[in-house]
Amino acid sequence: MKAQDHSKYDVIISGAGPVGLFLACELALAKCSVLVLEKAENPHSPLKQLPFGIRGLSAPTIETLYRRDLLKDLEIHKRLKNPHQHAKQGAQRQVGHFAGIPFLEGDVDTSQWEYRLPASTPASLISEMQELETVLVRRAEALGVEIRRGLPITNFQQTTDGVTVQSGDQSFQAKWLVGCDGARSAVRKMGGFEFAGTEPEFTGYTTQVDIADPEKLKPGRIVTPTGMYMQSQPGYVVIQDFDGGAFHSSEKPITLEHVQEMLRRVSDTDVTITALHAATTWTDRARQATTYRNGRVLLAGDAAHIHAPLGGQGLNLGLGDAMNLGWKLAATIQNKAPEGLLDSYYTERHPIGVQVLDWSRAQVAIMKPDPGSRALNAIIRDLMNTRDGATYFAGRVWGINTGYDLGREHPLIGRSVPNFELENGTTIGDLMHDGKGVLLDFDSNASLKTLASEYDDQIKYISGNAKDQLGLSAILIRPDGIIAWAVDKDADSSELQKAAAQWFAFEKAIRH
Repeated sequence: MKAQDHSKYDVIISGAGPVGLFLACELALAKCSVLVLEKAENPHSPLKQLPFGIRGLSAPTIETLYRRDLLKDLEIHKRLKNPHQHAKQGAQRQVGHFAGIPFLEGDVDTSQWEYRLPASTPASLISEMQELETVLVRRAEALGVEIRRGLPITNFQQTTDGVTVQSGDQSFQAKWLVGCDGARSAVRKMGGFEFAGTEPEFTGYTTQVDIADPEKLKPGRIVTPTGMYMQSQPGYVVIQDFDGGAFHSSEKPITLEHVQEMLRRVSDTDVTITALHAATTWTDRARQATTYRNGRVLLAGDAAHIHAPLGGQGLNLGLGDAMNLGWKLAATIQNKAPEGLLDSYYTERHPIGVQVLDWSRAQVAIMKPDPGSRALNAIIRDLMNTRDGATYFAGRVWGINTGYDLGREHPLIGRSVPNFELENGTTIGDLMHDGKGVLLDFDSNASLKTLASEYDDQIKYISGNAKDQLGLSAILIRPDGIIAWAVDKDADSSELQKAAAQWFAFEKAIRH
């Protein structure tokens, strides 16, 4: 007989990785009750720690963490600039790559990026999966999130009112279920979501090994006639074998003998591995759910989209999903959501996923060990060696211009809000710790203040001058930091009313 948890949660989240944990934090910040179920009993894995767990955080992710007062808790980036760097002393620092082709710090012209203010957060940082999860667990638990480990979701049933989730002989109830359970998502599979896309070209290996003769391997990322390898740190070797993803799909054990045979073939050396300490495989399979919602079941992160981890964009894409979904789902639960608000999660995030999957496919296309790909690689390398080229690729990798088409004319609408600094030293990031919307009125317009008050605790009204206002008179900022409305001068409260009604529920309507 199943043991049922009779408490009904607002949301059950499957998966206690960074995406599931951050989504839990967002929901709990909005006073929703959240249960996180994680199949792994032990959250600590060597594959999440240095050097395996290294991830590059993009500009939208850094802004997200900053706006929720979490960025200050990350320490590794303060001492770890670029663990994959092989430049000699005095050389420029590598700050990213496209298909293994590096771009350097001094080659990127950040003046080309509009709306980057002096108070802006960094465009990119290095982090570690384990550290990020630790910070998010601490915040989630402080907000009252319940995290249960060793409980994989084995089944669920949904009705028009809620979802009943089974984990073995235990049963839990919630109004909503969100699958943040990774590339092999059980929620996605049991929920009947279509997962469309393309099959892999290679099996990738991330390994920690002892090598008797490491000098036989060239430093850096080396593309060869049979694949690619990278020895970035002593004993840390990444390999790509263009086998169509066959080894990864076989789920065979990764043995020392197999890694040595493959590394010798890809590197065309007789290098000798004396010990294999840890290893994992991955591919460039690129698939995306054709919808992110089925009734009361939603998907986010790798459960909604998978691709090659080239450039580390998967984590950033998933955290962007969580930031976009959290406030919308919370508003829906609390009857503060205008019509169609939750549907906008899919319409906004799915196109971003498409872009990232195509970016991944493009990298694989010029990494293949064939003459056509090598010719394309050489051309892309030439482009990246120009200042405009390096700036373009850096902007894409770091997500500088990521935004949504919200159907309005001002160029800032749909973009992440610049980190305006008010004259008293307060920044936009400081104002967004509580997850509320913000109406920032540089001209202290009384009619705007009155309108904001009609949305009660959903929108904070802030007035005052900023050190650099970018020519703006007023802006309305969604809880996820996206600008919903902006005007350069003579703010029209009727236009603001339309924008506010699109993203926030009118307070009188909530009460009645």
